[in-house]
Amino acid sequence: MGEARHVRELIEEKEEGLSPFACRSVQTRGRERYEDPPSVRTEFQRDRDRILHCKSFRRLKHKTQVFIAPAGDHYRTRLTHTLEVSQIARTIARALNLNEDLTEAISLGHDLGHTPFGHIGEDVLNELAPGGFHHNEQSLRIVELLENDGKGLNLTWEVRNGIVSHSKSRAPVLGEDWGAVGTLEGEVVKLADIIAYLNHDSDDAIRAGIITENDLPEKAVKVLGTTPSRRIDTMVTDVIFTSWPVSGRVKAKAGEPFGISMSEPVRRATGAMRDFMFTNVYEVQSALAAAARAKIIVNNLFQYYLQNTGELPPEYRIHGDNKIRWVIDYVAGMTDQFAENIARKLSLLDR
Repeated sequence: MGEARHVRELIEEKEEGLSPFACRSVQTRGRERYEDPPSVRTEFQRDRDRILHCKSFRRLKHKTQVFIAPAGDHYRTRLTHTLEVSQIARTIARALNLNEDLTEAISLGHDLGHTPFGHIGEDVLNELAPGGFHHNEQSLRIVELLENDGKGLNLTWEVRNGIVSHSKSRAPVLGEDWGAVGTLEGEVVKLADIIAYLNHDSDDAIRAGIITENDLPEKAVKVLGTTPSRRIDTMVTDVIFTSWPVSGRVKAKAGEPFGISMSEPVRRATGAMRDFMFTNVYEVQSALAAAARAKIIVNNLFQYYLQNTGELPPEYRIHGDNKIRWVIDYVAGMTDQFAENIARKLSLLDR
């Protein structure tokens, strides 16, 4: 074990070479339940691996990103979205000399709480749950309570903060209501999420024939680029050079904080793309027959299990005595396929 500890210490020593604004693993605020330090990994590497190996992460491969049961093999799922966010966020973090392991852990865990059928399912549960339902809060609940047979993953504060803080709702990109994150690595993931979904969702929408490349807002395309890959490159490069505290254009003072940001032209173009996607893709998909069927499935599953809580798996009934919360946790964790199969098995589709 001494040699293993030495490996971890070598990695932690390398982290000393990170930006003074980076979050080092030895500086973590810790876990809710103390654990001995890992052997050959840092604390954030341990968190990354726990997320990667948990059941909720594997279920993302069968959860909708935008298109419900698309007729094709190349549409994104919630899992591929998560991987694209991770890649983009790690690129930015590495360029800014931030903690790449922390960035990756937050990225991999940020969408664990998404419902079956994407935002369609989330909208239904938001109406049914007292106080509403938000997938970022559910992601935090999963890693703190529900995973590991109800024991949670016991992640570090920094990863949990990044997970719960990543959601933007419809707030303007980097606007007043954007919301703060406790680490720069978490801020990176928050922007990487938008960069990923705007570009892969528009790519999927074009593939599905919902829109064409020519439909995209002309002024935004002129700034960002004419293809998804070029737009990603423009956004990522802009975030790096706008945020970089020590570059040919900006010289930061020692200890001076900086934020993850975009230049104003790219920020406006990103906002225009986002508005376009909500109006012409996301809201359109919400009105289709597949979405209506998904809403029925989620609603009827909720109503059934609320009347039959004894049929819920035991790990969903051990935290408190709020039966609505039990049901929300169980239904939210379902994949599209599982929700459809259970609804059919329980004869809930004709209600």
